[in-house]
Amino acid sequence: MSAGTLDPRGVRFTAALTSVILALGLVTASWRVLAAQTVLFAMCAFIGMRLNPWGYVYRQAVQPRLSPVAEAEREDPAPVRFSQGVGFVFTLVATVAYAAGWTSPGLVANALALVAALLNAAFGYCLGCQMYLVLRRFAPAGLSTTDTR
Repeated sequence: MSAGTLDPRGVRFTAALTSVILALGLVTASWRVLAAQTVLFAMCAFIGMRLNPWGYVYRQAVQPRLSPVAEAEREDPAPVRFSQGVGFVFTLVATVAYAAGWTSPGLVANALALVAALLNAAFGYCLGCQMYLVLRRFAPAGLSTTDTR
């Protein structure tokens, strides 16, 4: 198991728990709920994936009960970190909108983040990861898109 790659089952587990938080935010229109998720997205996108508490729960409680994932099935963390950044932007917009009393824009941003998280949790389809791959195709030659410094 490579230390630099991710178990895709853990990514989906994390997306499922994120979906619950985002659904709670959508039902309550609470800026506090969205602020908590925004902080989680920020920690994962800008500091490191290992800071995700749902990933920790997966690694400690779920992963040991599963068969090991094949090396070829493991995922590069760069697209996942990028998707966390995209989630951060949407939840930040929702948090600010809810806090300012702009419920409609908050609901839209919250709902879009929820749809993306549900797609990942239910089908393993990561919209942010797909965005990362598209943007990477258009990056100038020689520009590193995986440099995490």
